[in-house]
Amino acid sequence: MTSPSSFVPASAHCPQAPSPWIERWRHLLPANCPVLDLACGSGRHLRWLATNGHAMTGVDRDSAALAGLQGLGELVCADIENAPWPLPGRQFGAVVVTNYLWRPLWPQILDSVAPGGVLLYETFAQGNEAFGKPSRTDFLLAPGELLQVCRDWNVVAYECGQLRQPERVVQRIAAIRPLASGSAASAACLAP
Repeated sequence: MTSPSSFVPASAHCPQAPSPWIERWRHLLPANCPVLDLACGSGRHLRWLATNGHAMTGVDRDSAALAGLQGLGELVCADIENAPWPLPGRQFGAVVVTNYLWRPLWPQILDSVAPGGVLLYETFAQGNEAFGKPSRTDFLLAPGELLQVCRDWNVVAYECGQLRQPERVVQRIAAIRPLASGSAASAACLAP
């Protein structure tokens, strides 16, 4: 199924500065860990995290956007909604996802975070339809959905609500994957 509105164009809600949520929780990322920026678009997080010493992998279906990111890390042009997962078996110290939602990818996204690694996720939630796109329920998180997806992880922070400039409704989470079933994440991942 094609989902043209699941990718939000850079001009709609994606300023070039990193998301304050990603900036706020970057300290959770292990030093110099490899990071996957999923649906990276124009690369605002890929660029910023690369300058902070992380080995970056960016995945997006827009080859023109990826062309502007040459030299910043591994770039993978892939339609992750209509083709096989392009990074089978690979894990990263952190996975960053902003302004993107395709629920069938939850297992691949979670599996891409190495044990003790970090998931930083921020995207639109129900209520955003009052402010513009995305407005279809398919592309808006249900109340508490990120908490449910990360229910077996160590949730460091979670927020849901309306933001301004631009006006939008989002959910966002910072969560650490347990080292093993039932164990806590390493303290090294939590060091500021």
